[in-house]
Amino acid sequence: LPYVPRIPTAALLGKVTATTFALERPCCIFDRHANASDAVWLVVAFANASATFRNPLSWADVPPYKQLPTAHSYMTLETAVAAYACSAPSPAVLRVGDDTACRDQGRHDPCNGPLPSPGPYRVKFLLMGCHGPKAETRWSDPILLQRAVSPGTIDPAPSHRGSAVVVIASILASLGTVLATAVLGALGAKLWGSLCHRDLGTSAFSHRSYRTHHIPPALPQPQPLSCDCSPPGLGCFALRPPAPHHRN
Repeated sequence: LPYVPRIPTAALLGKVTATTFALERPCCIFDRHANASDAVWLVVAFANASATFRNPLSWADVPPYKQLPTAHSYMTLETAVAAYACSAPSPAVLRVGDDTACRDQGRHDPCNGPLPSPGPYRVKFLLMGCHGPKAETRWSDPILLQRAVSPGTIDPAPSHRGSAVVVIASILASLGTVLATAVLGALGAKLWGSLCHRDLGTSAFSHRSYRTHHIPPALPQPQPLSCDCSPPGLGCFALRPPAPHHRN
């Protein structure tokens, strides 16, 4: 059949992970070749082993998931052909490797276990009836899974940063410095004003001294006149006290 399996082109979370990948569900491609009792299988093989894969002649020869490391291929997602009909309301996406609880299951209960390595892988759809293969699609392009990264190799502080990130970081740092300076200045001015107000209100006169040397001394008051009576015949003389002696 001309159909080529492919990963969905639409945005889809987890289209390709370290152990799984998603596929578009084929629709209307098996209707002319299938009976109601037929089933569609998905063949998964390493890309370098897809050319040597041989379709099984019966269901008993289907390679199981557990043989992937040695056979380099397996078959999974056995589905009734009606699920791929034009009118089927089946999900539009199939996920390969989604069964994390997959164990050593029987051949008629195929396992869809996680893929053990990044690959790359190739896949194709195979229509099988009671007597063996009836139709098949082409192989997909190589599908490479995500590689897991060791936690020790992750750089917590990448050294390569975009110029825009550097500019934004510089601007934010400058704004932070200006803001801190303004806050500290406002707090300092408020504290200084509080201290000055307290000093003026409580000790404005406690440290002030006055010097009175410029006040002239009081002048002495004149003494009243007195008479000293001498012997009779001499009369009275007015006596004044001696003038005070001023020290310069």
